Amino acid sequence: MNLCVLIPAYNEARAIGDLIDRLRGLLSPSDTCVVIDDCSTDETAEIVRKRGVRLLGHAQRRGKGSALRTGLAFFLEHDYEACVLMDGDGQHDPLDVPRFKQKAAAEDLDVVIGDRMQRPEGMPVLRRLTNRFLSLLISLRAGVQIPDSQCGFRLLKRKVVEKLDFSSSKFEIESEMILRAARAGFRIGTVPIRSIYGWEESKIRPLRDGIRFFRFYFKDLLSR
Repeated sequence: MNLCVLIPAYNEARAIGDLIDRLRGLLSPSDTCVVIDDCSTDETAEIVRKRGVRLLGHAQRRGKGSALRTGLAFFLEHDYEACVLMDGDGQHDPLDVPRFKQKAAAEDLDVVIGDRMQRPEGMPVLRRLTNRFLSLLISLRAGVQIPDSQCGFRLLKRKVVEKLDFSSSKFEIESEMILRAARAGFRIGTVPIRSIYGWEESKIRPLRDGIRFFRFYFKDLLSR
């Protein structure tokens, strides 16, 4: 299963270089890495270019969901069998990438979601509680147990991306992917991953993004 690793990035100059370097040591020659720069104001784009990695960019900031949709469009234009989505802020460990492939192959899964909740060391208590609550809501709607529905580290097989059309432009795209995939009958599973929290600053704004999530959730609820 050859992979296209898609990394949405906004002002990730502090972490993106190390992330790319570590990924290169894990990916096979048939795999690739693509960074989608969401109009960063720091040196993110320059660092990516210097490492010779494919860079896609937005002329203005549009949000993580839009960056992922740009990456997924690129993925569909090329002959990769699956894509792995991961954040560019250093909170996802590249060493976990092979585990997604192994999990998908071993259980014939179409979507594999990272699960930080089995090893949440370092995750702020409020984030931990929020994740569990939102994951419960999404799991009930999807009919599949997803312990960490808000985790952006995930694998999607090609047939999933070909069939589904995502519309979210912000962080709620992670929930939209799960719900749409579940309703389309795709097999969804999870894999435990390491939870990394250090100096990096989360791009999530609890109030603003919480409102966005519930707006998305209740719109989905009413549409069914």
